[in-house]
Amino acid sequence: MRRYVFPLIFGIVGVGILLSLGTWQMRRLAWKEDILAAIQDKISAAPIPLSGLSSLDPEADRYLPVQTNGVTGDDLLVLSGKKDIGAGYEVISAFTTSDGRRILLDRGFIPEDMRNAPRPPVSLSVSGNLLWPNEEDSYTPAPDQKQRLWFARNVKTMSQFLQTEPILVVTRQAEGEDPIIVPVPVDGSGIPNDHLGYAITWFSLAGVWAGMTVYLLWRIRQRTH
Repeated sequence: MRRYVFPLIFGIVGVGILLSLGTWQMRRLAWKEDILAAIQDKISAAPIPLSGLSSLDPEADRYLPVQTNGVTGDDLLVLSGKKDIGAGYEVISAFTTSDGRRILLDRGFIPEDMRNAPRPPVSLSVSGNLLWPNEEDSYTPAPDQKQRLWFARNVKTMSQFLQTEPILVVTRQAEGEDPIIVPVPVDGSGIPNDHLGYAITWFSLAGVWAGMTVYLLWRIRQRTH
């Protein structure tokens, strides 16, 4: 019996640890789903006038739905792509609101062959969401300012280039917009939620550990007979 004690204890402890990790990830999954639901509720809420918001916080006001009117100005392009269309660009314009503020407006997507199409100033009534994207990593090229081309949305550098406040409104709907520019509204689909996959991994490892423990005990039994 002594030959069985250590492998059995080792197996039970290992399975217990792996099961506890899987259970913890399931709790994290429920927590993340609650957060995503709250974010989606915030995104889809009725917009409030941007004119009444004098001080904005990139964390507290992220996804806040707003409404504003104004006129587009100079713009830049952010390399992007759209399913069923292919490569293209997000059009980021300086936007002078009716109360005199100058902000960034993500007007939406254009296909690659429309890059050099004229985009004259246009009056818009916009509803959308505030966003301070974090899309850059160590592999993201620096903006090509001569070509007015960015490779990821960066509110700080875009606002400096277009001389606006560091505020980005991502269009959900825009009255008066060029139909070539297709809005790409904010949603929660890009927020990672990998906890279910992690839980499955831990539970699978627990099953493998249990199977290996049973096999080891069987091998010990075979050697003693």
